[in-house]
Amino acid sequence: MVDEQTVITQTKKWIKDVVIGLNFCPFANREFKNDTIHYQVEHTTRRTDAREALLKECKRLDKDKTIATTLLIFPNAFQEFDSYLQLVSFAEKLLQQKGYEGIYQLATFHPLYQFENSTPDDPANYTNRSIYPMLHLLREDQIRKAIQYYGNAEEIPERNIQFAREKGEVYMKMLRDSCL
Repeated sequence: MVDEQTVITQTKKWIKDVVIGLNFCPFANREFKNDTIHYQVEHTTRRTDAREALLKECKRLDKDKTIATTLLIFPNAFQEFDSYLQLVSFAEKLLQQKGYEGIYQLATFHPLYQFENSTPDDPANYTNRSIYPMLHLLREDQIRKAIQYYGNAEEIPERNIQFAREKGEVYMKMLRDSCL
């Protein structure tokens, strides 16, 4: 079992080197520099415990407006992509049931992330391939503000996919894996 501080340090390196370094998310740099990202490492391997952890993070965001976004990191669970997708579905339903739809948005990252209709070796998958399974809670109001400021947000995913494919799978995997 990897200790929490190591998981957080590795996750920060992934954000800095991959997410910000490749400009996959132009909004991330500000929050990273301002230290307004909360990193919550969960060692649970059960979906019901993950449910409680997600609700706890929603409540943390409710109470602490200085936190812009939360990464809920599962270093010991949901290693298979299918089990992770079940967690994502479960989490999205939970946000809706608890009245958080429109308040928080869920972004998803996993070491084996694969977009629908893509092949496992498609470099584009690395735009969402992280070092650990993660659920990323974002504040909807901050997303709207960021989109107004940066504009053309709908072009970001296509630009990222094109960039990853130009770099190739070997490069993308090497860069991601260097964060461990």
